[in-house]
Amino acid sequence: MARLEFGYHPPAGDRGTERVDPATFLADLERILAVAAPAFESVWISDHFMTNDKYRLECWTLLTWIAARHPEPLLGTIVLANSYRHPPLLAKAAASLQALSGGRLILGYGAGWAGDEYRGYGYPFPPFRQRVEEMDEAIDLIRLLWQGGPVSFDGCYYRLEDALCNPVPDPPPPIMIGGDGERFTLRSVAERADWWNTLNRPLDLLRRRVAILDEHCAAVGRDPFAIKRTIVLTVFLRRDGAEARRLAGDRVDAEAPVFAGDPAELRDHLEQLAEIGFEHIQLVFADFPELRDVELFLSVVRPAFA
Repeated sequence: MARLEFGYHPPAGDRGTERVDPATFLADLERILAVAAPAFESVWISDHFMTNDKYRLECWTLLTWIAARHPEPLLGTIVLANSYRHPPLLAKAAASLQALSGGRLILGYGAGWAGDEYRGYGYPFPPFRQRVEEMDEAIDLIRLLWQGGPVSFDGCYYRLEDALCNPVPDPPPPIMIGGDGERFTLRSVAERADWWNTLNRPLDLLRRRVAILDEHCAAVGRDPFAIKRTIVLTVFLRRDGAEARRLAGDRVDAEAPVFAGDPAELRDHLEQLAEIGFEHIQLVFADFPELRDVELFLSVVRPAFA
């Protein structure tokens, strides 16, 4: 088996898959993190305000709460929408969390996509290409600020005058760009990302997206293997694969399909992802707030990839 790293991607609230009870959510999350945080390489929190919103905590606040309680894993955002936070403020917040966590942050970043959420919270929702351009400029600005400053910046979308950002993050957090748009997003990954994150897709489509990223890297003179490749995978895991597929229903055939099966089938699927080039798998376990799928993964699947 290939060596793979694994992240635990718990809900920040209702995600439409798990059973989230607002009255017990924090206790449920802490109970599972007590098992997952020492056993996974990383913990990831998504960035939404009102998607499937019966109950949802803000990403940055929850990630800081986790960082204070669990000193073991890397900490990642998966992924922040650029438009939701002014990039200089985000640079300062990221530098602060990097200092407070002992250098464990991975700054997952994206151009944003949830139009209803943008409009609901009063953010402009420009066309996709402009959102990607804003993200690119924001990443450049954030990296400048992480040198400490003073930074003066006069871009198309953002302007700064003698801005300081201390403490300087040491080391600067890796920036992970999320998305798989072939023309614009993957070009941004090739130009600016330390890590790349995508959703699970049919294997042939994943191979195509990886090949296109390689082409963009060649066009900009970048070694494609300098970019760490990560993928989010939602897992319905049971010792009886038929039971897992029954629970998952038609989600196994969705545009971003879930995995549903037994441990041997999951090992095979993860091996295929590794062969395509993915190195770090962010796992969503559909049984939350139950622990049985997490424990089954850790005891039966994970050892094959150590």
